[in-house]
Amino acid sequence: FSPLTELTLKSGRRVDIAALGEKGEIVVVEIKSGVADFRSDSKWQDYLDFCDRFFFAVPRDFPLEILPETAGLMVADQYGGDILRDCPGNPIPAARRKTVMLRFARAAANRIHRSLDSER
Repeated sequence: FSPLTELTLKSGRRVDIAALGEKGEIVVVEIKSGVADFRSDSKWQDYLDFCDRFFFAVPRDFPLEILPETAGLMVADQYGGDILRDCPGNPIPAARRKTVMLRFARAAANRIHRSLDSER
């Protein structure tokens, strides 16, 4: 998968990480730093319509039982991470996939362009 952080969706919502697979699969990862961060955020459900698979990424000491079982689960720290639970794929419609992929490509290209421009 090729990741891109802070991708803004057509809905105006911004995902923490969007990743694009070799076959065009779209994965969204929502990072939660703690319980308060998770409980105060209801917008993550808005991301489900824009990805084939959705994961939460949390610190190793996060109480995993409060996370929905329908989402994938990753735990991570400064040394690495693991996927503890995969999530079933829920393929998005082709038209929406194309829209997300174009936003992904444009955002990535714009970031590269800005990076190269700032070096001059």
